[in-house]
Amino acid sequence: MKTDALYQNVQRLPVSLQQEVSDFVGFLLAKYPTSAGQSDRKPRAGCMKGTFTMMSDDFNAPLEDFKDYQ
Repeated sequence: MKTDALYQNVQRLPVSLQQEVSDFVGFLLAKYPTSAGQSDRKPRAGCMKGTFTMMSDDFNAPLEDFKDYQ
């Protein structure tokens, strides 16, 4: 199917169904990232900042199990 024909068909749908089409396209892009050119993306440094917020206060403290090696 040509892109123009697809676009015209989507334009003929009610707005609520256009949103469903958009959601489905997002789902397909997530499911098949290599066919959509997503495989070339590399993570940026710091992209996970703020994701891990449940660290314990003594996270960086030496572990008792390794005291013989310190």
